[in-house]
Amino acid sequence: MATGALSEGPSRRRLSRERVLDTAIDRADQGGLDALTMRSLAEELKVAPMALYNHVANKDDLIDAMVDVVFGEIGVPSGGGDWKTAMRRRAIAVRDALLRHRWAIGLMESRRRPGPANLRHHDAVIGRLRAAGFSVEMAAHAYSLLDSYIYGFALTTMTLSFETSAEVADAARNMLQPYPVNEYPNLVEFITEHALKPGYDYGDEFEYGLDVILDGIEGARETA
Repeated sequence: MATGALSEGPSRRRLSRERVLDTAIDRADQGGLDALTMRSLAEELKVAPMALYNHVANKDDLIDAMVDVVFGEIGVPSGGGDWKTAMRRRAIAVRDALLRHRWAIGLMESRRRPGPANLRHHDAVIGRLRAAGFSVEMAAHAYSLLDSYIYGFALTTMTLSFETSAEVADAARNMLQPYPVNEYPNLVEFITEHALKPGYDYGDEFEYGLDVILDGIEGARETA
């Protein structure tokens, strides 16, 4: 059978780079990068493994392209409005993209061959800050501070063992049960008076912290 013959036939969708990337991202979203191999991807697409190499050079090229797709989902800061609004929207978009594609968090800033969406995104963030009057040095400080917070918060959210208020309550009980009552009164107060309140969502803390950081960057820029 000729290479790629499994993809032929009127009932099969034509293989393309876009289809390869969409399928790879979907597989990684569901099972992480460990679930993604060139062979498993070929099986998912119902093609011979060698057919993939007409669209990606190797797995590194595949991952570079997958990361670029994620950057494309985020978009770039607009030129309208003030810089804080633009950076706030961008931060929320990055956080949301990382939570959709949890496999990507350690890859977004580590690719040695970034794609056009990746480069366009970084260029636009720097350009938006420079257009707002930031020096190159202050733009670097602001970018680093924002990304440290965004990526750090996203990673913390991914590793939490709870999501709902009921799960928070269960986690708190399991955490404190081995210890004497009132051994950790401040933690108990925090859990009962804050985390267990109806509607509590740890994710809501993100925007509060983001606004504090943006205000801090604005103050630092004014005194720089």
